[in-house]
Amino acid sequence: MKKYILFLTVLTMGMVSCKKDYTNPNAPTDSQVFSSVDGLTKAVVGIKQRWAVNGVGVSSLYQAISAAGLSTGELTVLNAGNADLAQLQNGGTNLAPNNGVLNSFWTTANIVNSEATKIIANVSVISDVNYRNAVQAYAHLYKALAIGTMAQFWERVPVTTGANATYSTRAEVLAAAAKLLDDAAALIGTTPPPAAFLSQVGSEIDVRNTLIALAARFYIMSGANDLALARASAVNLASRSVYFYNTLNPNPVYRTSLITNNVYGIVANFGLTGALAPASNDGRIPFYVVRNATNGSGFFRDDATAIPIFLPGEMLLIQAEAHARANNLASAVTALNQVLTKTTDAFSLGAAQPAYNGANTREAILLEIYRNRCMELYMSGMKLEDSRRFGRPGPGQTGAERTRNFYPYPQQERDGNPNTPSDPAN
Repeated sequence: MKKYILFLTVLTMGMVSCKKDYTNPNAPTDSQVFSSVDGLTKAVVGIKQRWAVNGVGVSSLYQAISAAGLSTGELTVLNAGNADLAQLQNGGTNLAPNNGVLNSFWTTANIVNSEATKIIANVSVISDVNYRNAVQAYAHLYKALAIGTMAQFWERVPVTTGANATYSTRAEVLAAAAKLLDDAAALIGTTPPPAAFLSQVGSEIDVRNTLIALAARFYIMSGANDLALARASAVNLASRSVYFYNTLNPNPVYRTSLITNNVYGIVANFGLTGALAPASNDGRIPFYVVRNATNGSGFFRDDATAIPIFLPGEMLLIQAEAHARANNLASAVTALNQVLTKTTDAFSLGAAQPAYNGANTREAILLEIYRNRCMELYMSGMKLEDSRRFGRPGPGQTGAERTRNFYPYPQQERDGNPNTPSDPAN
């Protein structure tokens, strides 16, 4: 992996590759940025921006939502001239290592990982313990997001940054992401971040609940079901944590894709058919699928619509899945019914459906859990991972529901790092 250096949205950006420096001589050096409270705080603002806003490049969040949506039929390309997006939709050998979406996604996520790592390594310069813990917790949060999200798309991912970095397996990466989150949650305990910190970084994230919720997410993805259940059960479902947007920093999916009607668009019934298709009166259809006058929907209605970092329904479905995989079927159905019968939640999202009345078998209940993840978590960037984990048909299988299992490694990475693994077959 190349070594990436982010000179933050509040400053400027540069990059260091494994061969050559491409730094801005007018930008502050690492020693200047990471040696003071103010510099570290600005670094936190920078990784937040880099992850979620298409401000100084295409954000990791936008690329994850776009890639997963196109690879699993959640989204559809509206203009085949958008070749990189069309490659994701077509999948298979059509998806080239030089695909622009993959290259951008890989680069941006590694920048976030690299900068978060530097923040963690330098927090000792902050003397106020609560302020230091807040900075470190946010750095853990975004490092975990970076590596954990990448592990949903690639078979192996570098956890540590630097020239010629080695790669870790998905299991190792997901475990590392969950540990980062657990460690950060233990670090801050029940003490909220200081007001001085929030005044600069923003207060739109309930950091403790977010750390626990994302740990639950990565634990369920890794098959650590007991740990996932414990974390998901500990989350306050009334809490809200979001990626915040406004007209200066607009919602990237809405502004870059949906509003144009020329990039990609949402599809009817979440792209689900057959036994997975939603009931016509499911409350998530008007929320997510019905477009407004400017083609927005769901959490992408306009420039200022916030995107949740996690949803209450995700935590309930993690509980349901963990119970079902342990053959605690009654408990699984109880958690599942909380999603099915929910009329609203902290984000005004509800299905308003009858309780589950299907077969009382592990397979049937897991299928219903997957079906509800497809609707409840529509355009969250997690469907590719979900499709694999729930054993849905993939490339080359009858009724394939995804066009790739994992992505090829970006060509720019292969050219710069001899440790880059071989590409998966599909």
